[in-house]
Amino acid sequence: MPKMTIIVSAFTAVLLLAGTANADGLVKYEIVDHGISKPLTGKLGDAAKGEKTFTNRKLGNCLACHQVTAIPSQPFHGEIGPSLDGVASRYNEAQLRMQVVNAKVINPDTIMPAFYRTDGFERVLKKFQGKPILNAEQVEDVLAYLKTLK
Repeated sequence: MPKMTIIVSAFTAVLLLAGTANADGLVKYEIVDHGISKPLTGKLGDAAKGEKTFTNRKLGNCLACHQVTAIPSQPFHGEIGPSLDGVASRYNEAQLRMQVVNAKVINPDTIMPAFYRTDGFERVLKKFQGKPILNAEQVEDVLAYLKTLK
């Protein structure tokens, strides 16, 4: 009988987890006042991991467009987007999360990519189709790093 309880409990847990994701596998989130107040993962991210994702040219690649003087060891900071120095003083956590998830919700004309979206793109390589640039944990890690930039 305990085996049955474990199986039912595991099945119930899978159903509950599946209920938190959209059909495309992304975690559901609610936009309120141009922001996403709740972490996508249910917990806050890791700033050290976030800095690695932020600077990784195959993941966040944020330095391709933005300057951050706190990272002088990384060459070739971009000048397309605004400097991210002091970004945590200009935006609250919910607004920063929205910017990383999908900045086009706030400004449809922005050239900033939506890092946590899987649709609406053109000419996507087959191996990347249906996948976000960053997963939910990476979004929260990048957000944790951005919050250090005061």
